Amino acid sequence: MDTAELGRLLPGEVPGLLRFARTLTRDLATAEDLVQETLTRALEKADTFRGDSSPATWLHRILHNLAVDRSRRSREAPVEDVIETVEACWHEDDYTVDAAVVVARAETREELEDALVHLPLTYRAAVVLHDAEGLTVQEIAEIQQVSLPAAKQRLRRGRMMLVTQLAAGHERRDALRGVPLRCWDARRLVSDYLEGDLDAVVATRVEAHLGGCPTCPPLYAALVGTKDALRDAPSVLRDPDTVVPREIAERLRP
Repeated sequence: MDTAELGRLLPGEVPGLLRFARTLTRDLATAEDLVQETLTRALEKADTFRGDSSPATWLHRILHNLAVDRSRRSREAPVEDVIETVEACWHEDDYTVDAAVVVARAETREELEDALVHLPLTYRAAVVLHDAEGLTVQEIAEIQQVSLPAAKQRLRRGRMMLVTQLAAGHERRDALRGVPLRCWDARRLVSDYLEGDLDAVVATRVEAHLGGCPTCPPLYAALVGTKDALRDAPSVLRDPDTVVPREIAERLRP
């Protein structure tokens, strides 16, 4: 496919790509960046598209690969640990959930987003692409560049993980009951808070969140500590070979 032909197709694919990107990251700006990078990458590689799959599948594959690269750089929790924890629960004969509660939460956007974000990215993508976007398992296999059995396994495990996360949603909600702001909303404001760039009302909400959330204070402390360490970075990072010894410096003085 030539660049001009692909360029005519891209506008119609953007809504679906953005919807998919929003399920992979809760941050709209990051989702938009992923879509923009996908479009740029697609135009650069237009001549490599041979029509073996639909343009939509090809574009979703590019976006998926970019998202996977980002998640690796951000050190997402080890996938194996998450899978083992959930499958250990499902292996227990007495493990169950309240189906009515799970379904009700799945029908609530905030609860669904909160549960999805706790799934490893490849499993999250498999569930969303199949159950929300209506793609076939074969198309998911093509997007994720895995075998059909592997795609089926990701879908199965992803569904199991999603149900478990939805069932456990009340635990996260109870821990944060009465605490203003969701964790991500507070975390994305912390940098501005450190710089003193938030207005008094928002700053107070961030402080209240940090005072009541069980998980955010260590992250905040790490940010502050790293910021302070970087303040001293010139002396920490200075190469001793580039420092003129004091006795030589004394001789060089006029």
